[in-house]
Amino acid sequence: MPTAAPLPRDERAFIVLLAVLQGGLMYLAQKGHAGGWWPFAALSGRVCWYTLVLAVPTMMALSVVRLRDARFWQQAAGATVVVGALAAWAARQATGGPGVQAGSVLAPFGASVAVGLFVALPWLQCRLAHGHWRAPYACLFGHAWQNTLTLALAALFTGICWLVLWLWGALFALVKIDFFRELFREDAFVYLATGAMAGLGVLIGRTQDRAVMVARQVLFAIFTGLLPLLAFIAVLFVASLPFTGLEPLWDMRSAAATLVTVVALLVAFANSVLQDGTGARPYPAWLCRLVDAGLALLPVYALLALYALWLRIDQHGWTADRVWAVLLAVVVAGYASGYAWAVLRRRDGWLGPIRPVNRVMSLVVVALAVLANTPVLDPHRIGVSSQLQRLADGRTSPEDFDLEWLRHDSGRAGWEATLALRGHPAWAGDRERLAELERVIARENRWGEPAAVDGGKPTARDAEALRVQVQLAEGALSPDEDWWVALADGLGDRNCRRASDDCILLTPDLDGDGARDPLLCTLGNGHGAHCVIHARDADGAWAAVATLDLWPQGTSEQAWRRTLRRDLLDGRVQAVPRSWPDLRIGDGEPRRLERPGQP
Repeated sequence: MPTAAPLPRDERAFIVLLAVLQGGLMYLAQKGHAGGWWPFAALSGRVCWYTLVLAVPTMMALSVVRLRDARFWQQAAGATVVVGALAAWAARQATGGPGVQAGSVLAPFGASVAVGLFVALPWLQCRLAHGHWRAPYACLFGHAWQNTLTLALAALFTGICWLVLWLWGALFALVKIDFFRELFREDAFVYLATGAMAGLGVLIGRTQDRAVMVARQVLFAIFTGLLPLLAFIAVLFVASLPFTGLEPLWDMRSAAATLVTVVALLVAFANSVLQDGTGARPYPAWLCRLVDAGLALLPVYALLALYALWLRIDQHGWTADRVWAVLLAVVVAGYASGYAWAVLRRRDGWLGPIRPVNRVMSLVVVALAVLANTPVLDPHRIGVSSQLQRLADGRTSPEDFDLEWLRHDSGRAGWEATLALRGHPAWAGDRERLAELERVIARENRWGEPAAVDGGKPTARDAEALRVQVQLAEGALSPDEDWWVALADGLGDRNCRRASDDCILLTPDLDGDGARDPLLCTLGNGHGAHCVIHARDADGAWAAVATLDLWPQGTSEQAWRRTLRRDLLDGRVQAVPRSWPDLRIGDGEPRRLERPGQP
């Protein structure tokens, strides 16, 4: 194990107190957000706060050896600066405009920063242990696995502690003593107790060397047994490709993900078998050759994954998700090429050459994790630029252009590009298309909440405002005044309740009674359209009697919505009688007949 000497008492207390402080700072952010305190009121402040609180103290707890070591505090300060800068950039991207889906920016940011910090941490730990950056491979390997198992143990310990506390509260609740159950649900207790539990879990992982070593040996034994099987599967799959061809791969949307997973598992299993490179070969010669064959074929998997991604990008252009996927595939390709080279080189013992490959690729992973969260490799900038270029050169038509993705899922760059489309000839010269763009801009999210754009305010909901907003289809007649008043009061609930809704009213006679039936269709509440038929009830009041939800099929949503809108405005709606009537048996409710096999 990499920890040669036990942790002193002060350092042990520091780990637990640091975790409790983490919990307290998380609780402070939660209270500050609820109370509107600076810097927690704004999303950007919370992003920076949560990133620093989660990343830096965790790194310090895993790496501290001596509190008086100046290098430890230098590394903590450096990590704070780097992580803080990356968080500030991510916060800026996630808060570019109203309705930008922060999760589309923050989810990959959080995952990439966590991976980058986890990969960089063994280098920092080895520097503390040896006093320089020339870390021995055994040190890097030992710290990487110790960190993995320590975090897993901390999570397990925290879960078990909460299970015990839940049992404590439930037990006393049986005799009507609810004090403990209510206490354990308090936010302050949850944050501080979770911090203390996690800190104790980290302390256990860092001090119980024998237990961690046993867990590592068990995992390595499992991986050692599975590596030849996985290598055989990899060889068998490549051998089958000349007979099946590559076309079935391109028909599967998950082909690249599956291929990348195979490479990742073979890399992880091979590392667990090699360990620090000092042990004997665990297999007979023929099994070693099988493993060598599987590793030598890894570049085939990497190239197939990259080609599958390229086909998708060539067909639909770049998006942020595809940028992240390509970065992952590039890392996998680096490992695959390096491991294949290590197998063919046959020096420094069996699989020995993969040690320098792991060193180089760990630094590549850290570099890509940093660059992808900076303007250098900003995935959202790349994705938005690609889609706008496809629009400009005609590869994507305005009808097929995904406004919702650009508006909501592309960060600040997407929001600014959406606003810029107002001046694009395809929108500026088409009133209908421009109106659709304005409705997309006015929505705070995909579900149609109105936003105040450029200082404007959402339209108030009243009968007169609805008369202006609702468009009458060809041949439609405006209903009585009380229908407009009922609609303003919430008739139909989801119908035309927002200033960004595209509302079309038809008045066909759907039930054949000679009276017109108001049919109000609302487009703009996110995906699809929602139509409601209104009729007077027994008391003469207007009520919603039937609804119809429509969804795009076989085409882009924008093209489908434009076609549907034209059909509705042209009044192309008709009642289609059923082939078979409803049946009533006795005094029961009428029941609809269903075709055999229909649910």
